[in-house]
Amino acid sequence: MLSDTAYPVVKATLPVVGENIQEIAKRFYAHMFAEHPELLDGLFNRGNQADGRQQQALAGSVAGYAGYLVNKPTELPDHLLSRIAHKHVSLGLAPEQYQIVHNHLMWAIVDVLGEAVTEEVAAAWDEVYWLMANALITQERGLYEATRLSPDTVWRTWRVVEKITETADVVTFVVERVDEREVKPSLPGQYVTCKMEMPDGVHQPRQYSLTKADDGRHRVFAVKRIRGNGTPAGEMSTLLHDQVQIGDEITLSAPFGDVVLEYTDRPVVLVSAGIGITPMAGMLSHLVAGGAQRKVLLLHADASPESFALRAQVTADLEELLDGSLAVWFEHPSPAPGPNEHAGLMDVRAVELPAQAQYYLCGPLPFMQAVRSDLIARGVPAKDIQYEVFGPDLWLADFE
Repeated sequence: MLSDTAYPVVKATLPVVGENIQEIAKRFYAHMFAEHPELLDGLFNRGNQADGRQQQALAGSVAGYAGYLVNKPTELPDHLLSRIAHKHVSLGLAPEQYQIVHNHLMWAIVDVLGEAVTEEVAAAWDEVYWLMANALITQERGLYEATRLSPDTVWRTWRVVEKITETADVVTFVVERVDEREVKPSLPGQYVTCKMEMPDGVHQPRQYSLTKADDGRHRVFAVKRIRGNGTPAGEMSTLLHDQVQIGDEITLSAPFGDVVLEYTDRPVVLVSAGIGITPMAGMLSHLVAGGAQRKVLLLHADASPESFALRAQVTADLEELLDGSLAVWFEHPSPAPGPNEHAGLMDVRAVELPAQAQYYLCGPLPFMQAVRSDLIARGVPAKDIQYEVFGPDLWLADFE
């Protein structure tokens, strides 16, 4: 909780900070990278910086946390903190790096707001930062300790043993352990960070959902090529698609991610669009491996049958389950659609949803926002809907 001294100051200044938080985040990153370019080598993704998503995510999380301290001082935004902590640990973030962030974030606040940042205001927002930072450091320490890892040991070397073309833009990589050191088993829905050296010598990280349950020696993930279409193409996806071949070695983190399928007897509804199928495929694979008896419904939307990645895998897994079913929507359907295929955009209102189900969503942000709204309108409790966002979570602060 904020101190009695800081609380009224943060409450009074939160509106003006909130109005300027995007510009503060923009100047913060530019200033920090100018003085610490090494942070762009393996820790921060340049693509997320270039399109502004990282700046938006930081702005939203800081403003959202400050809003909690002011409006809900007896609560913590656990979902917000957990999401960030898992991402940080998957990148090997160290506690001492929070001081670097602090120095440049406070500089940016002063740079944007100028004389409005009195000593009193600076001290109050310094308190906001360290409350959030220390909460994250505590969560991240727990994640490292639970996995018997550290920022330096989250990484392992894996060898590519299969490279499978799923669609024109999606390739599945099957990798095997290179050494015999212990690796953390994955949970259904988790991701790994892939860290690769780019042509200019800078290492770049990118998270990819695991699409199959572990077998003890292999891991499987799918990569969609990011073509750009007016913006820079994805560095990591281009490298993995075009250059990484069978026999090559790659660096992956231990699996992390807080959107994990719960093991209960309740029905589960998996809702995805496009490459959002990847964590759903991982969850289905775990359900099959565990001999699940629960009712499972997969709802998926895609551009066309040809662009539906991992379709054969998820269809086979659903058939293995005692009560698994699939419904799909295609913007460009086949001339002779199957019985569970629909034309156009997904409409969950047209589907009979199982009672007391848990829901997991993954796909483009507007898709998930629309689906979540429709589900809540049908009476699904918000607590029963979880979602996964690829890249910085631009929805996170608004969700609290």
